[in-house]
Amino acid sequence: MAEIPEIGKVSADIFSEIIFPRLGAKNSDVLVGPAHGTDVGITRIGDMAVSITTDPVFIVPEYGWERAAWFAIHILASDSATSGLKPRYISIDMNLPMSMTKDQLAIMWNTMHQECEKLGINVITGHTGRYENCHYPMVGGATVIGTGGLDEYVTPRFARPGDKVIITKGPAIEAVGIFAAVFADMLEEKFGHEFRLKAESIFYKMTTVEDAMTAVEVGVRDDGVSAMHDATECGIWGGLYELAAAAKLGVRVELEKIVVEDTVKEICDHFGIDPYASISEGTLIILCRPHKADAVVQALAARGIRSSVAGEMTEASKGMVLVKEGRETKLEHPIVDPFWRAFYNALPGDKSGG
Repeated sequence: MAEIPEIGKVSADIFSEIIFPRLGAKNSDVLVGPAHGTDVGITRIGDMAVSITTDPVFIVPEYGWERAAWFAIHILASDSATSGLKPRYISIDMNLPMSMTKDQLAIMWNTMHQECEKLGINVITGHTGRYENCHYPMVGGATVIGTGGLDEYVTPRFARPGDKVIITKGPAIEAVGIFAAVFADMLEEKFGHEFRLKAESIFYKMTTVEDAMTAVEVGVRDDGVSAMHDATECGIWGGLYELAAAAKLGVRVELEKIVVEDTVKEICDHFGIDPYASISEGTLIILCRPHKADAVVQALAARGIRSSVAGEMTEASKGMVLVKEGRETKLEHPIVDPFWRAFYNALPGDKSGG
């Protein structure tokens, strides 16, 4: 049996060995089921496509309660939006630590409500309680549901060789956003006040909802976007690998063509992590038919979202190829995201326990 990584999502091997063969009862209305590189399940209900995705409720008090709650909602909604269907409902379970106060809960929930309202998401049910042995940041779970026509959703099986790879915002958006939120004073001392402000502004780029909804407005499937995947754990390299594997295709991507936000290189160098292998909620990988790729980039730019065509999908036999400075190398999945260890090592306090 393959070993489970020390932290973060389980590997593709563990998923394939333990999870994937055991998915309960079969149902012919399920259009898209669980798979690595597929963020959302989709089922047919009547003449509608319904997207369903579930993730932890992730609350980090060190961000500040408002920022923490904003991030929690956008993590959940971002996965849902990669289906191409608009997120419309949320069911949320919050198992909160005993240390959370009424005032803290009020700030957190009010922000969650406001963000759901902005995104057009209705809270339809849930559970809220405080319990012993519940700890930040994982304080529950939530399911987001989207709806649309049966011809409106996208998924990796619609991808084809020749589809262009569009990447929004670039690498390490989440890593940098979190470092800037938690270690703002450290970054100001090292790089200056203006740098700190630029880095802190990246926090609110940790969402792919607008990216995804903008991209599919151009068209879907044979008339545009075929698949989307947000680059969360293991970053752009992990996301590309997972998406290509789910599509059963190869991919060729050029590092130098990927956009990079200001402050990303300096912060990742400072903390000793590879930005392209690091957690990057907010970065959306879009596969798109060639004749609509430029239109997608232009539509994103009109919304103030930087993106670029950085590669294309190929036949599976050509494998996964990464081009750096004109040299081709094999694109491999990082397996373990370097962000987490760097983050916890940077926190003050005794690290003798690990």
